[in-house]
Amino acid sequence: MKYDLDEVEQAFRKYWALGAVGEDWDAWCDECFTDDVTYVEHILGNKNGREAVRAWIKQTMEDYGEIYTAYEWHMAGADGRVVVYMQNRRDNPEPGAAPIDFPGMTVLQYAGGGKFSLEEDFWSLTEGISTMKRYDAACAAHDSACKQKRTRRNWGSGPDWTHGADTYSASLGARRG
Repeated sequence: MKYDLDEVEQAFRKYWALGAVGEDWDAWCDECFTDDVTYVEHILGNKNGREAVRAWIKQTMEDYGEIYTAYEWHMAGADGRVVVYMQNRRDNPEPGAAPIDFPGMTVLQYAGGGKFSLEEDFWSLTEGISTMKRYDAACAAHDSACKQKRTRRNWGSGPDWTHGADTYSASLGARRG
C-alpha cells in the first residue's frame, strides 16, 4: 500500500514526541498504535495488541527510568516503513563525562490514520548489560542517587522536535501521571 510521505512523517514525529520525548506511554500507545499492533522485541519478548504493549512499556520504563532515547536519524517511505536509529542513553554521573550509550534501531510499519501496526526493536543485549554495569559503577563512584534523579541532560544533536525535558519529572508523561 502507498501512503502520503508527509502523513507517514507526521505519524512518526507524533510517535517520537509522545514516546521518546514526552515519555507519555499511555498517549503513545493510544495515539500511535493500532488495537492489534505487533510489537517485536527480540530481547525482552514480543507483544500482541495495544494493551499488552502498554502494560509492558510502562513497567519497563519504570524499571529502567534512568534510560532515555537520543535520536540519531530516521527514514520514512511511501510504503509506510519507518526506520529510526537512536542511542539508549544514561547520563553519566561523573561531572563532565560523556553519556553512557548503547545503540538501538526500530522499524515501524504505518497502517494509516496516524497509527502503526508493527514495531520491531533491535539492540545488543551484550552492549546493554555492559553499559548498565558501567553506569552502576559510575553511580557508585560519583552519585549513588543518580538513578532516582532520572536526568535527561544530553538529547544529542538531532532537530529540536527530538529533544525533551532535562528530567523525567519535567516530562509530559510525568506531569500527566
